[in-house]
Amino acid sequence: MSCILTLRLNPEAQEFFEALRQRHFPPERNRIAAHLTLFHQLPENEFVLAELATAVQGESAFQLEVTGLRSLGRGVAYTVAGQRLMDVHRRLAEAFDPYLIAQDRQRFLPHIVVQNKVTGEQARGLLTQLQNAFTPMTIEAQGLELWEYLGGPWKHLRTFDFSVLAPEMSE
Repeated sequence: MSCILTLRLNPEAQEFFEALRQRHFPPERNRIAAHLTLFHQLPENEFVLAELATAVQGESAFQLEVTGLRSLGRGVAYTVAGQRLMDVHRRLAEAFDPYLIAQDRQRFLPHIVVQNKVTGEQARGLLTQLQNAFTPMTIEAQGLELWEYLGGPWKHLRTFDFSVLAPEMSE
């Protein structure tokens, strides 16, 4: 079984990007919700599940900056930045190294796609429209989501919430 790993965003951010995706993604191709992909293909095995469970232990929710927009040629995405996101991704990439496909070995450029699979002209038009209205914003990473790839649509398998280990109290 092939799995996809995404970042779980705070509900307000998820709603914002999902509304844009619903408005601008071709409906016949829009089979999944707006998302920030961390890895495009992982096996669902005990090692991967254990690594994901370990990765979220002691990791609290953290802020990310939505810094702009980028062209995908035939689509548009919002760019996302945050050192903790890069650190989480790097740690997971090291752990999953034996399983990584070529696409997941490329430089990680976090983004959220709101349009894809349209003409270049349509994409350029939306990019200009969104850039003209763009204001940087802060969103929150709240965990990881594991999905089964079903040849188009995805099936949610599991959520791994970021949690904070309670600090030891000293008297």
